[in-house]
Amino acid sequence: MKKTEGSTPTIQVLERMFALLDVLAAHQDPVSLKEISEQTGLHPSTAHRILNDLALGRFVDRPEAGSYRLGMRLLELGNLVKARLDVRDAALGPMRELHKLTHQPVNLSVRQGDEIVYIERTYSERSGMQVVRAVGGRAPLHLTSVGKLFLAHDDPQRVRAYATRTGLAGHTRNSITDLAALERELAKVRQYGTARDNEELELGVRCMAAGIHDDQGKLVAGLSISAPADRLEESWLDHLTNTAAQISAALGYKPPKR
Repeated sequence: MKKTEGSTPTIQVLERMFALLDVLAAHQDPVSLKEISEQTGLHPSTAHRILNDLALGRFVDRPEAGSYRLGMRLLELGNLVKARLDVRDAALGPMRELHKLTHQPVNLSVRQGDEIVYIERTYSERSGMQVVRAVGGRAPLHLTSVGKLFLAHDDPQRVRAYATRTGLAGHTRNSITDLAALERELAKVRQYGTARDNEELELGVRCMAAGIHDDQGKLVAGLSISAPADRLEESWLDHLTNTAAQISAALGYKPPKR
């Protein structure tokens, strides 16, 4: 990793950690502690202590005593970043076209734990929307249309665990705060393949969402249209699902044959 001027970390242990990871990244095979120490200029005991902490987080593996290599956690995180970047690249053009049709905000969101994260949006001031969910903003899964898509892909046990963890806290009088009601809602999502938010996150705002799948068939993101509650048009649903299918196809997704 080349460091540009002024980009040196301000916390010394982080700088040392980056140096250790860089050395491991430069070798295909496991690297001995002695070699790591020589290449980084760190005392063996210092390198050993930091590497052990990295191993706890699975950022580093120890295939045998005294040798190290990059860990699987880095692959997992890298795949998350890759999926988001690929989805965003594939989605931007189709999102703009969908926005031209509806003149309402079109949002691209991904799941992160018990929340969805907004990673892109097309928006114009003319839409009349008062509330804007910023890129990088988060919202609970059960209160959003895209979040319901992801919950609908979970098995019942995972949905119950989500309800226990979050308490299904509500934001408005329309929020679903009861597990049985959520399970009924998710059954509808599975039946229709699309999801709705009926003023559950914010009063006065309704949303509809369709899923985006990758080349492995995995649900990686959701595309949603949000609009003032009295302006959401049912005719947009076909455009939305077609746009989501177009983005999925660009990611290599092939729908199962019926």
